[in-house]
Amino acid sequence: MWKQCSRMRQALTVVGLLVTVLGAVLLARADKKGAGSVLVSDKGKLNILIDGKSIGREEFEITPNGDNWIAKGTTKVSVEGAASTITGSLTMAADGSPLSYEWTSQAEKTNGAHILFQNGVAKMTLEMQGARPFEQDLTFGTARIAVLDNNLYHQYAVLARLYDWSKKGSQSFSVLIPQELTPGTITVDSIGSISADGKSYDGLKVITADIEMLLYLDSNHKLMRLEVPASKAAVVRE
Repeated sequence: MWKQCSRMRQALTVVGLLVTVLGAVLLARADKKGAGSVLVSDKGKLNILIDGKSIGREEFEITPNGDNWIAKGTTKVSVEGAASTITGSLTMAADGSPLSYEWTSQAEKTNGAHILFQNGVAKMTLEMQGARPFEQDLTFGTARIAVLDNNLYHQYAVLARLYDWSKKGSQSFSVLIPQELTPGTITVDSIGSISADGKSYDGLKVITADIEMLLYLDSNHKLMRLEVPASKAAVVRE
């Protein structure tokens, strides 16, 4: 009887060890998903304001997809009675480098484009309603390109993750504005703590050839607010 009980205890101990090991393996696999990436999962809604008045909203989601990441969003805006819907879906490598991008814009006409990124080259196919597809290649000096499209503000949340917070200081990025077929360069700089509506945030200043904007980020560097002071424009997370 005692021998049988002893064997049972040994068997249960072995089973317990196997369960513990299996659990550790599963946790390791779960932790590995997205590990080593500069990106983080995020989901939310953004209210787009001009001079304090809402002109539209954006819903977005940033999620891992296998070894890659997808950032997608849909914005609906209405300015002076003219309504439009813009969608964008950006696939990125773990370091934030773009792999592909698709956008559509629906207003009086429906336009869109598909872009593939390879070795620092953006291969674009533009499709405009009533016209033949147009192809164009843009060459960048790096594969690490920030995609910042019109009216898709969640892409600035991605930019905040591309910024190297351990180094801080002024950092330059190659940029593509797909809806304008426009390449360029921006400068991003940490400006320390900034406040809005009685709350404190980590601030980034983004400077382009035309405008200057401020990004308000929480302690995890998630985008909470974006402002373009010269245009009295703000984008606020709801």
